[in-house]
Amino acid sequence: MNDKIIIRLAGLNDAQSLLNIYAPYITDTAVTFECEVPALEEFKKRIAKTLERYPYLVAETGGQIIGYVYASPLKNRRAYDNSAELSVYADKNHKGQGIGRLLYSAVEDILMHQNITNLYACVAYTDRKNDEYLNNSSLAFHERMGFKTVGHFNDCSFKFGRPYDVLWMEKIISANTGRAFVPFSEIK
Repeated sequence: MNDKIIIRLAGLNDAQSLLNIYAPYITDTAVTFECEVPALEEFKKRIAKTLERYPYLVAETGGQIIGYVYASPLKNRRAYDNSAELSVYADKNHKGQGIGRLLYSAVEDILMHQNITNLYACVAYTDRKNDEYLNNSSLAFHERMGFKTVGHFNDCSFKFGRPYDVLWMEKIISANTGRAFVPFSEIK
């Protein structure tokens, strides 16, 4: 890749490109347990809803979006305001090029300004060798990014005619002193 990678805020006009990246994860992998590709309008609503309180970033090169990351609430109760769940997806033609690392680093910086202290990732997992739908690369990526497994749920999901496990992973990025959450709209 010769072009510089730019990380920028996602907008609703990016929805189709983001959906194009996400759809193969739904139809061809067990990385996500969403089973049907959402309609474009539904995906736009998801982006808009996220941007009300959290960052939604894209990576692009040469004018093409090649990955995205967004944060969401861990739980919808105020006591969890200092925690956020992250989701990241790279275009299948650009995997393994450090895009996820760039996106996670950028979103972590923003989340620290929002007084987020604990990051979480819900990661699909299998102990089957050579599973054609899941290779545990997400687990390896999160471990490289400093996440630790804090929960393991056995056979709690079912996709492609088989059960999959879920790992909850955590990364603490600062001490939780109860500082008030700052919505993303107030820091951009």
